[in-house]
Amino acid sequence: MKINLEILDASYIFDEKEITNLKTKELVPKMIIRRRLTRASKLIIELMSNINFKEGRIIFGTSYGELLATSKILNAISNNEILSPTDFQNSVYNTPVSYASILSNNTNEILTISSGEETSLKVLKVGAVKALDGDEILLTCTETLNINNIEEVNSCIKYLESAVALKVRVTNENANIDLKNIQNENYPKSIEHILHVAKNFQKDKKNIIEVNI
Repeated sequence: MKINLEILDASYIFDEKEITNLKTKELVPKMIIRRRLTRASKLIIELMSNINFKEGRIIFGTSYGELLATSKILNAISNNEILSPTDFQNSVYNTPVSYASILSNNTNEILTISSGEETSLKVLKVGAVKALDGDEILLTCTETLNINNIEEVNSCIKYLESAVALKVRVTNENANIDLKNIQNENYPKSIEHILHVAKNFQKDKKNIIEVNI
């Protein structure tokens, strides 16, 4: 089965360690809420602002999840320290899109996918099936890998913090963006399919991909 998706808008951000030019203070003016946000939550909120997505269904993907919160929990256990309730709350995989949806009063369906290196490919496939209902859907992936001593286990990923988002809807028009032969040497493989689409997105033309289910 093949489903074609029109990419209505796209945005991506990345940094070798940590993205610094975020509009979090502007987008989340209440400090008490802003202080609870994870790095991935801030990235998702930023991308949703970039593509003007406030309400609708969201398909979110991440291979490693909230790595910083998880590492803090593991360190606390290792050191026989009390676990932080905030870290525990923030350690679940759907944390970023949950915070973003609360802030935008979005009560629509949220689906979180984690499938290793195929995460973003699965996000595209699930998103294509969901889009058959005819509404506009947000497809987004993040990885936030900048934790203490990450260099001891990372030898292949240049950009430790990255996020990408597509606003899509189903279409009958022919595809003009190829999902084959993706070139990726610097980013987590878990985001490479959706990032490839975002990098090839052009605002002044139709942008359509064919997704094989």
